Amino acid sequence: MIVNVCFHGIGVSRREREPGEARYWMAQDVFLRVLDEAADRPHVRLSFDDGNRSDVDIALPALRERGLTATFFALAGRLDDPASLSPADLAELRSAGMSIGSHGWEHVPWRGLSDTAARREFVDARRALAQASGATITEAAFPLGRYDRSTLRRLKSAGYRTVYSSDRFPARPGSWLQARYSVSSTDDVESVRRVMAGRPGAHEARNVAASMVKRLR
Repeated sequence: MIVNVCFHGIGVSRREREPGEARYWMAQDVFLRVLDEAADRPHVRLSFDDGNRSDVDIALPALRERGLTATFFALAGRLDDPASLSPADLAELRSAGMSIGSHGWEHVPWRGLSDTAARREFVDARRALAQASGATITEAAFPLGRYDRSTLRRLKSAGYRTVYSSDRFPARPGSWLQARYSVSSTDDVESVRRVMAGRPGAHEARNVAASMVKRLR
């Protein structure tokens, strides 16, 4: 069993680029204590979506201090945004032993894309991130957690080795589609500790059922 825990921003969101973004930012002091919990749980895997500057300013030093690694899912369309990860930042993360994945180009839902938009999100974004980071990109994470059968088929055709959702239940090692738990500003150490314990309950059972519906629709 694997418990994938996903962060979006650490500290304070000073400028929302889309409505509601701030509610996915975790206070820095809470984040540091959550990492302390993760350090003692080898079945917990960490990831960061959206490519915010806090990934290198706050998360990277904290991960290094605790000997932890994570995967950073960056946005190719924000590589020149001062509030986001730059090519130099991606290279720094990689040199520190972190992995780089694709979150697409524009942070738009991947469900229902045209063929042209799908190529931009799945192929062009991966190429740009690979060039920026100096690493092959083999993993992707759904923006906004939305997907369907067509999305999965396109990602498989594009050759991604692993794809991550936000479906909130423990994942199986080696599974191509990996569920994750996204933390938010309302989470505290205790709520994330319960997630990391990996004991599925009624909520997780409903989330598994919802994931099956997404895969079939």
